Amino acid sequence: MKQMNVTNPILSGFYPDPSIVRVGQDYYMVNSTFSYFPGVPLSHSTDLIHWEQITNILSTKSQLNLTNAPHSGGIYAPTIRYHNGTFYMITTNVSHGGNFIVTATNPYGPWSDPCFLNSAEGIDPSLFFDEDGTCYYCGTKGRREGAAFFGDNEIYVQEVDLTTMQLTGESYAIWHGALKEVEWPEGPHIYKRDGWYYLMIAEGGTGLNHAITMARSKNIKEMFEGCKRNPIFTHRHLGKEFWAINTGHADIVETEHGDWYMVLLASRPCDGYCLLGRETFLVPLIWEDGWPVVNPGIGLLDRVVTIPGKASSTLVEFTSVESTKVQADVQEFDIQFKDYHPTCRDIKENFRQKELPPYFFYLRNPQENHYETGRETGLRLYASDVPLTAEDSPTALFLRQTSINYTLGTKLEATLSNENSEAGILLMQSNHFHYRFCIYKGKVPMVVLISCIDGKEQLLIKRELTKLPSYLYVRENGLNLSFSYSFDGTEYETVATSIDASILSTERAGGFVGTCLGLYTYTPSKEFGEDFADFDYLHYQVM
Repeated sequence: MKQMNVTNPILSGFYPDPSIVRVGQDYYMVNSTFSYFPGVPLSHSTDLIHWEQITNILSTKSQLNLTNAPHSGGIYAPTIRYHNGTFYMITTNVSHGGNFIVTATNPYGPWSDPCFLNSAEGIDPSLFFDEDGTCYYCGTKGRREGAAFFGDNEIYVQEVDLTTMQLTGESYAIWHGALKEVEWPEGPHIYKRDGWYYLMIAEGGTGLNHAITMARSKNIKEMFEGCKRNPIFTHRHLGKEFWAINTGHADIVETEHGDWYMVLLASRPCDGYCLLGRETFLVPLIWEDGWPVVNPGIGLLDRVVTIPGKASSTLVEFTSVESTKVQADVQEFDIQFKDYHPTCRDIKENFRQKELPPYFFYLRNPQENHYETGRETGLRLYASDVPLTAEDSPTALFLRQTSINYTLGTKLEATLSNENSEAGILLMQSNHFHYRFCIYKGKVPMVVLISCIDGKEQLLIKRELTKLPSYLYVRENGLNLSFSYSFDGTEYETVATSIDASILSTERAGGFVGTCLGLYTYTPSKEFGEDFADFDYLHYQVM
């Protein structure tokens, strides 16, 4: 069988908490999105190497309410599973409603409205379908007999009635984790192999001490026994400067050829700072003496993983033997999006199509009348009076930063009638940590650079001009940002260099997200439609 190489991460940028399922020859993977909308990107692959985001599972407000959600609120830790012709995605909206399930018979959708599990406590839900068809909910919450310390959790299971989509029967605590006095046993998944139920979880928090542990039992409703060599995978002992840190929150999958692989999150630091958030990585595993051995002989993430496989088509296809109709349904979709890859090095979007590619997203539920696509002039953004520091939805459109070396450019024409109105490029880690590089109305036309650190805004650069420029350009090299503008798109004037990018890191800003790059407009006026900007294109290129 042909050997193929995959470079880690397999999904670059803000793609945390991966969960994966195989259906026939096809693999589907989901990730957390927190306060961004639409929620839960669904990526597809036929070889575990080439991945394409094919849709977002939660694409309507009825599916995903993010009103006033904190930046690291919203959607936590989705799990995707497949049973008897139906896809199930279960997750937690920590800001509105708790744990819920959505379903679809076609991975491209439509996906159902949420079925909230009224009695399901805690977060990080997962589903397991036993051989007799019984569905079990598996989640994490504080110990029922009383936690000894903050983060002293239990993993529990309870049957799910798939008719009512509610928990039924008794709840059983099955494990409290392997690591003594280490917080947050979470992210559980159950598998069955050779008559054993296996439980894999994350422990130690989401930072440097993150680890993956495993336990097993012959009875899913009894306490599980931990693997003697736990944790089965971690980078916690390698220090802050290793090329990949914070490893944890994993899921595993068996290929059609009987090989096993783990997907997990990790972060790549640059001089001690992680700007990209938590990304998705791939590592092989084998089974020895009834337990998994992750990347045997190495025990760490490799930058390049060699796996057996077949050549992958660039087209997204649903090739499950259980569904032949779906493949025809998605052919038109493939024509539009077949060239996109989530980790691609060059995205140039001109917004001439009415429908945005699936890798664009908003902060919380957008005010839809503030966005117009499919225009001859590109993307029109009507200015909002929602400040970027508010836990609300500003007029802004984003994609994920996937490299610490990139360029980002746009051409825009703005109608700014209100003093202090803005339009331009936004580099956002959170409401309280971001940069804005924009044209600015003011008393005279100008281009400005504004930083926001810990919620406090500061005007770093102000360049007064005779007219507003048409082109804005950002370059990042490591932790250094530079900002330029142009009137004609040929000659650029640099207004700032060596601007500190570390404020866009998890280490500075906290939280669970990665840096997102976008276009925005803002006005202090509440009059809708008075100020707007037309963006001819957005060009993101990894260097």
